[in-house]
Amino acid sequence: MSTMGQSTPGPEDNVIVADAPPAPGTHEGIGVLIRKNLFKDVKNSLITIFFGLLLGYAIYKAVGFVFFNQKATPDGGTRNAWVVIRDQLEFYMVGTEFQRTGIGFGRIWAAIYVVAFAMGLAGGKVAGDDSPEMSLKSRAGIVGPPLFGALVLCSMAKTFTPVILTLGIAVPFIVGNRMTRFMSEGMLAKKGQILALLGLLAFLLEAGYSPAGPSEFFGIQGALDNVDSYGGLLLTVNVAFISIILCFPIGVVLALVRRSTFALLRPVSVIYIELIRGVPLITLLFMGEFAIGFFFPPSVSTPPSVIRAIIMFTLFSAAYVAEIVRGGLQSVPPGQTEAGQAVGLQPLTITRRIVLPQALRNSIPALVGQFIALLKDTTLLIIISQFDLLGVSDPILASPEFQNQGYAAEVYAFVAFVFWIICFAMSRASQRLETKLGVGNR
Repeated sequence: MSTMGQSTPGPEDNVIVADAPPAPGTHEGIGVLIRKNLFKDVKNSLITIFFGLLLGYAIYKAVGFVFFNQKATPDGGTRNAWVVIRDQLEFYMVGTEFQRTGIGFGRIWAAIYVVAFAMGLAGGKVAGDDSPEMSLKSRAGIVGPPLFGALVLCSMAKTFTPVILTLGIAVPFIVGNRMTRFMSEGMLAKKGQILALLGLLAFLLEAGYSPAGPSEFFGIQGALDNVDSYGGLLLTVNVAFISIILCFPIGVVLALVRRSTFALLRPVSVIYIELIRGVPLITLLFMGEFAIGFFFPPSVSTPPSVIRAIIMFTLFSAAYVAEIVRGGLQSVPPGQTEAGQAVGLQPLTITRRIVLPQALRNSIPALVGQFIALLKDTTLLIIISQFDLLGVSDPILASPEFQNQGYAAEVYAFVAFVFWIICFAMSRASQRLETKLGVGNR
């Protein structure tokens, strides 16, 4: 019962009214944000101060290590510690045996330009493409690390020619990127074959292939022998990316066979995948170096050491790629297959046109992670006496000029920097591809 002049509380009186949003154009100042997020209370303030001092000290040491690093010389003087990289930069790029191949640096640069053109062609937009434009952040993430790495390497060059050639890489890349807008539909449909041919051309150029040479198999054997003499970054890139290109289709086929109903082929795929995944990569590399010759007939010569290593890297990574793709295949709803069957499509067409594109799109993050791991696994080449980017550091540090003088930190920091540049660029490129294909979006 209510009294005169008073109202009975109703349900609307218990409604909590949210604070009104700030008016447009009003933003909190930087000082307010810092105070709210970093110095909210005593505990947060102490943590902020501690890690701020730790970060400041790390930056101070890093700046000193990079810009003010001096080493004592045997004669009592001092010199810049990065001389161990500047004086041996050629060996880090192509190895200590490259000059014996007789391949000039001109062919290496020609191969680099072909690869730059192919990369621009692969990433170019076609007319009428409504995919989201690449943001400035994405462009910086993909192009920034390689550009920064190229600038660092150019700063250590002894002549100006490598600097000009490095800057010139942008020309074929831009040409390839813009060319897709003017290509016909027929050429765009064969874009994959064109990129494959460009990749083969780049490999033949940098391997010194000559069809008129006296070597076996129309000069191919001579080109493979040249690759066996490579070292440094050139060897790392060759082994990693050739293995990536080869292991991907093999892994896709293995995944499809493992999910198929073929009574004879499916167990073979399962046994291969489980066997390879249960064996360390280092064991396979030893097997490729010392035992792979037993699998070739006596009339066929055993491939060079680097080619045997590529075979083992390919077989090893294909098993992991197969499992990644199998997971992508399982993520595709069964209704997609049923819809294809309902309209009368053949099973092969359903797999090729409907299921596999979706499965590969869903598998992009895991696939790129596997490819990055493969790139870093190339450092195991040192165990079969192949001096990759990391392995070439040992003979350099053992040379009389740098032996026992404390240059190991600079050498391994440089190797880590180059690996980080390549891996980070691959990661950012895959994130751009995920955005373009709508990975994670329904």
